[in-house]
Amino acid sequence: MAQWSNWSGRLRAEPASIVSVQDESQVVEAIASARRNGQRVGVAGACHSHSPLVRTEGVLVDITGLAGVIAVDPEAGSARIRAGTRISELGEPLRARGVALINQGDIDRQSLGGALATGTHGTGARLRNLSAGLLGARIALGDGRVVECSPDQEPELFQATRLNLGGLGVVTELTVAVRPAYRLRERLWLEDLDAVLDRIEPLIHATRHFEFFWMPGSQRAACKAIEETEDAPVYPLAEEGKRVAWSDQVLANERPDKHSEMEYSVPREQGPACFRQLAEMLQRDFPELAWPLEYRSLAEDDVWLSTAYERPTATLSVHQGIDAPDEPVFRACEALFKEFAGRPHWGKVHYRSGGELADLHPRWADWWRVRDAWDPEDRFLGPHLESLREARD
Repeated sequence: MAQWSNWSGRLRAEPASIVSVQDESQVVEAIASARRNGQRVGVAGACHSHSPLVRTEGVLVDITGLAGVIAVDPEAGSARIRAGTRISELGEPLRARGVALINQGDIDRQSLGGALATGTHGTGARLRNLSAGLLGARIALGDGRVVECSPDQEPELFQATRLNLGGLGVVTELTVAVRPAYRLRERLWLEDLDAVLDRIEPLIHATRHFEFFWMPGSQRAACKAIEETEDAPVYPLAEEGKRVAWSDQVLANERPDKHSEMEYSVPREQGPACFRQLAEMLQRDFPELAWPLEYRSLAEDDVWLSTAYERPTATLSVHQGIDAPDEPVFRACEALFKEFAGRPHWGKVHYRSGGELADLHPRWADWWRVRDAWDPEDRFLGPHLESLREARD
């Protein structure tokens, strides 16, 4: 059997085979071969997720060879991109055509297809996650067809594909919303944690982006505000906290230390209370935790499985190094997040059942109805997704 692991090495699997594809025809052939052999199919991008969604005992299709920008339409505000393209590889080619992603996350090592499949996001009270910016997609299905979908073409398939968990097929191309290229100025400062939480709403609305990190045991939060600017980029780039550059150069950061992560989204108005209780619990019960917590904001959207579906959101992230057990601290955090109607990030650690997730996501049944209709043989139903379907009632 082949060997697979995610970025941190925390997750491992032994698929029957790993097939690296370079074009769509190879994707179709890999699916056809799996079907002939009665195998299921998993999809792997950059493997930066902390979730077991990729694990499969069948054929694992590695899409990292499906890379590159296909076309850009600046007037329409759209770009057609192959799904295996890493977000880190998009800044320069998009900027050369005069455009940029509307927003992106703190880390840019993910494949674009994987980031949309799990609802990856950055921060910004008026900014939505990457899945909400999907305009169209091309998908290789379990029966051998390749289908285009958009709001006007196979609209229900499109809705399910916006945040698809790898459960409908192999997405080969994506059309995403872009905007004219823009520059950002970053500012970093330390401030008393309680003072930050007391005025979190003014802070998140004062600039385009705001977030803070807090280290357990500290009295202060490391705050970051980023605003659009007409100033020229300053090279070489300054240390994080003083950068003035193009958007992709400011929003992305190097995070080389291997870790696992849990992130929950709670209603924005409950974010400060949730964070305070989380900090108190961690300092009391896990004083050895030496990794920071992160607080971000996210605009509401209409993506069926989005953690920000129909509600302005605060996201709270907890990290643990791979040299230490993560389950005890994450389960304790999850118990608290449940009290605040928290929705788990699909690409991070969580222990929720399908029934619990159905209660958290109003369109849960619609997503499964569409998934099951377009993949009736369950070709793309991996063990993790299958466990959620079995427990959804």
